[in-house]
Amino acid sequence: MAALKCNSLSLRGPALQFARPTSPDNYKRNAKWRSPQAAVIPNFHLPMRSLEVKNRTSTDDIKALRLITAIKTPYLPDGRFDLEAYDDLVNMQIVKGAEGIIVGGTTGEGQLMSWDEHIMLIGHTVNCFGGSIKVIGNTGSNSTREAIHATEQGFAVGMHGALHINPYYGKTSKEGMVSHFESVLSMGPSIIYNVPSRTGQDIPPRVIHTIAQSAYLAGVKECVGNDRVKQYTDNGIVVWSGNDDECHDSRWSYGATGVISVTSNLVPGLMRELMFGGKNPSLNAKLMPLMEWLFLEPNPIGLNTALAQLGVVRPVFRLPYVPLPLAKRVEFVNLVKEIGRENFVGEKDVQVLDDDDFILIGRY
Repeated sequence: MAALKCNSLSLRGPALQFARPTSPDNYKRNAKWRSPQAAVIPNFHLPMRSLEVKNRTSTDDIKALRLITAIKTPYLPDGRFDLEAYDDLVNMQIVKGAEGIIVGGTTGEGQLMSWDEHIMLIGHTVNCFGGSIKVIGNTGSNSTREAIHATEQGFAVGMHGALHINPYYGKTSKEGMVSHFESVLSMGPSIIYNVPSRTGQDIPPRVIHTIAQSAYLAGVKECVGNDRVKQYTDNGIVVWSGNDDECHDSRWSYGATGVISVTSNLVPGLMRELMFGGKNPSLNAKLMPLMEWLFLEPNPIGLNTALAQLGVVRPVFRLPYVPLPLAKRVEFVNLVKEIGRENFVGEKDVQVLDDDDFILIGRY
């Protein structure tokens, strides 16, 4: 008991002192009140980045990429990542000449991942393939705080570049967009992604021209159309087409550097030819029905269905995505035959698949 008394805190002694409130008489009653500064606090956060050069990539290296695939994320029957199938998909991209991949983008269903899953997949991709292909992590968010945290982590695990979306759903002002992007650009090479059909808000050229002063802005993935592409390229800003059905003309008639593609998940060799081989309207026309089929429903529904039919991923869907209906799956089989099975990824015969073959996962 004596020991307890010795170590106890006495509230009666002088050890505990409380400051007395300042008397109102001490305030200067006639002092002019000043409003708190309504501005963004200067960024006192130092970027959490490494200067090691093993996987370090310059912004110019990202600017030079012509074929970037927005890679699909495949799943096991319980909804976890199927890393074996994922590795095969990435290897096929490397073999067929893709120069970069977007990890956890819209196509890769980053919107259905926890951040732990997301950063793990970026790190896994860099660890396994970072010496053969540029790894661009989709670490953007409509929350600036989350975008900062995820981008720091992405670069810490070795990604070569980041993909950033403008704040969606809640939206913000043009000045808010600039502040959002400037908060993450200092961390490493970055691509800004403009897709108003998903975000509900266009990133106007004024915002892009403002942030273009950053040495880390690699360019813009632009989905508004080729007139916007030309507006940027005429001013020296690098652009990748975000629309597969427009990418041929974007590349060869409007000055785009290349494409960030969904279709290249299926036919990477043909998409490389489309981006590297000069104007080729006949190849573009040959691929157009496939591109249109892929976007009958919101991406990545068509792609997920197609890769399952090709036998390169399990027919597992994380909800709310569900496969295309039977009639559309039959159409895909015919498209594969018209374009040539040898041009598609994988080696198995394309199948229609029954509705019962698909597994839909709501909890994972």
